[in-house]
Amino acid sequence: MRTTISDSAAPATKGAVMRSSARFYDLMVWLLTLGRERPFRERLVELARLQPGESVLDVGCGTGTLAIAAKRRVGPTGIVHGIDASPEMIARATRKANKAGVDVTFRTAVVEALPFPDRQLDVVLSTLMLHHLPRATREQSAREIRRVLKPGGRVLAVDFGMPGRHHRGIIGHLHHRRGHVALDKVIELLTASGLTVVESGPVGVKDLHFTLATA
Repeated sequence: MRTTISDSAAPATKGAVMRSSARFYDLMVWLLTLGRERPFRERLVELARLQPGESVLDVGCGTGTLAIAAKRRVGPTGIVHGIDASPEMIARATRKANKAGVDVTFRTAVVEALPFPDRQLDVVLSTLMLHHLPRATREQSAREIRRVLKPGGRVLAVDFGMPGRHHRGIIGHLHHRRGHVALDKVIELLTASGLTVVESGPVGVKDLHFTLATA
């Protein structure tokens, strides 16, 4: 098994970085999914159409649950990376993957400056991350995702589609909501970066929506 942490210092970013909330992140997701986190993650894996042997990057990976699920889907010949701007999140993700005996490489990095060569990845996953980024950073991030995808590669973007008033209470507090990203805005964002949207719609949990696009 090879699960690593590198670049432990938080990189500079204009997006929100969930540092002190890392210890509450799994609880927040559990509450958001009404205790159905595993079916939620499996739904995302299905939406991304992951296949054995593919190379996958989970941007804004949090504590690594989706990256671990992705690795189980792509199998021993597949490669999964997870990045997050929060060293605390990466530390928790690494411990979780080690405990699960799953080979995922985690590192501290930001989506607007991905530490990967051009055309290296089959799939990029972005879950509940775009709303943390200001518009210009979001646009740069979409261009970076397009850059690292192989021709025919896919990106799955999942985010909130409603204003923050729908997420008051503990979920809103733990998640440090900076707003939402309407589905049409996500489609516009990915299209402007040179990606082709092939599917979009509700995830089936709260007001989350997804967009699947290809390079």
